[in-house]
Formats: sequence, structure tokens, C-alpha cells
Amino acid sequence: MNPTTPIMFPTVTHTTTLDCEPSQFILPDLINDCHYALRKNPHCYAVSRASDQWLIDVARLTGHELREYIEMDSGTFVAFLYPDADAFHLRVCCDFINWIFVIDDWMENGVVDAREARECYISALRDPINFNTEQLGANMCKSFFSRFRETAGPGCTERFIHGSETFFAAAAKQVDDRAKGNMYDLKSYIALRRDVVGMQSCLALIEFVAGIDLPDEVMSHPVVKSLECATTDHVAWNDDILSYNKEQSRGDEHWENMVAVLMHDRGLDLQGAMDYTGQMCKDAIRRFESNHAILPSWGEEVDRQMAIYVKGMQNWMIGSLHWHFESARYFGKDGHAVKHDRIVKLLPKRLL
Repeated sequence: MNPTTPIMFPTVTHTTTLDCEPSQFILPDLINDCHYALRKNPHCYAVSRASDQWLIDVARLTGHELREYIEMDSGTFVAFLYPDADAFHLRVCCDFINWIFVIDDWMENGVVDAREARECYISALRDPINFNTEQLGANMCKSFFSRFRETAGPGCTERFIHGSETFFAAAAKQVDDRAKGNMYDLKSYIALRRDVVGMQSCLALIEFVAGIDLPDEVMSHPVVKSLECATTDHVAWNDDILSYNKEQSRGDEHWENMVAVLMHDRGLDLQGAMDYTGQMCKDAIRRFESNHAILPSWGEEVDRQMAIYVKGMQNWMIGSLHWHFESARYFGKDGHAVKHDRIVKLLPKRLL
């Protein structure tokens, strides 16, 4: 994504001055900064249970690994993201979200090779009916994408596949960088994060669930690309803030988290980096609204579809934000308390 509106980086107000490690930090006021309406799809529970069973039947997950994904609550996630989808389309979205989390974890933990995974999964997306493999991740892909193709338009389909290609290329680079111990400066991290967050495919699902297929010339317009970029930035940077505690406890935040990159690249302390990232989230909303105000008209029908797409991006910003507090993946059972008081106590580092 190539935004036409430049990012205005906040002024640095915190520097590292303390010799001791902090025991907690305060989250930026992310909820009040994001004013879009939060809605929840009524098919949430049924779809969530069906997708949990899919993880058993197709991904063959068991025990602790299965429990982690069930507790992650992807059903609530997609119910916030796609509140108007019918049960069929919401189920495809839920299976996709479960798949992308499973594959991302498998690549991170070395269960599957990131570069080999890219070739295998893209082949499954290109021909989900005839492509044959014993690879579990590819069979998961074949399962949800064969259903996706039943109703998705050609433009939407191609955007989904292209977004997946972009994601896997970035994920492979990130795995390689982690293995080499490479650190990012702020600008290089932003460029990589925009691809590795996987939002291009997720945005194509907005069209999929609504039964629309926007013209390529509309989707390539600079203002539309800027709206997508602002959405992607908001989702990615909120995730970096809200996943930081979990990641720092594992010792891997230096490779894949904006907060740690800012501490390293800009010399900020933890709270300063949190505040800085929070300002970047606010700026992403400002960029979104500024570009929304100058969105061109392409005629009544395309404008109607574009209004759905814009609303879908807003659903992603607000829905993803609230889900982080609902899911046990980030704050365990303390999500609602953290959401209320914004105080996060640092988890101890795990022994390697």
C-alpha cells in the first residue's frame, strides 16, 4: 500500500532515563481515540463453534494447542469485523482468521518453513479444488477458499490472493530477519509491518461478505489506497501496543513490535514508546478521515459499494481494537480490567 498522505511522526517527549526496568505501563487511550460504532454479528456463537470443530477436523489440532486457539475466540473477532455477514460468509471469514493465526504461529515456531509455505499455500489458493497435498496448512486453505470462490467476484478473489502473496513474502523476510538477529529502524519496520499484518486479504473479505466486487480502477485510486493504508496502520499499531506485554515476555518483541522498535531506534523509554505509538494510531484515524472527505464519486452504484467498503474498514479499526481485550490471547482473564483502567503489569521474561 502506498499512502498519499505522509505520516507525521510525533515529537519525542520521553527518553530512557531510568536504570531499573519498569514493572508496568499505561496504555494510550485507544478506545476513546477510535470513535466508530462497535457492532457484533448475531451468528457469532454458532460460527465460532463450527470453526473450532474445523480446527480439529482439518487442522487436526489437539490438547493445549487447540485450547489456545479456542480461547483466542476468533468467532468474536470476525463478529466484530464483519457484523453484517450472513452465517455462510462469516464462517469462511472465521476459518480464514483461524488459519492465518495457526500458520503465523507455525512459521514463527519453525513448524513449517516460511518460504516453502508461501509456495504451497498460494498454489492452494490458485486451485483449491485440484491442488493436492498432505500439508495440513494447505488443506485448511483449500477448505475455506473453495467456499470463498463460490460467491466472490473475480476482482475480490484476485485481491485476496495478491494480499496473501504479499503477506507470505513479508512473513518469510521477518522469519529470516529474526534468525539473523536483524533489527529495524522505524521506517523499515513500518514498511514491513504493513505487509506482514496481512490486511490486504482481510480487506478483500469486506467485499466478499457484502457480495460486491469493486472495479480495479476504483480500488487502485490513490485516495482508496490511502484509506486502506490508514486502516492497516491503525490495526497493526494497535496490535503492537496490545500484544507488547505477551511478546516481551517471550523475548521476541525486538523483531516484530513497534514499541520495541521505537525504544531501540528513538531512544524512548517504555512509556514514551507506548505514548508515541498511540499518537501514531490517532494519526492513522486522522489520515483515514481526511481521505474519506475527499473520496471521489464514480456513480451511484459504485459509490454505494464504496460506502460499504469504507464502513468495513471502520469496522476493522474498531472491531480489532475491542477484540484484543475480549480474547484471552493477550491479557488472559484480565482483559476487561485492562480495558477499563489501562494499566498493564509487565509479565516476567520466560526462560529460554
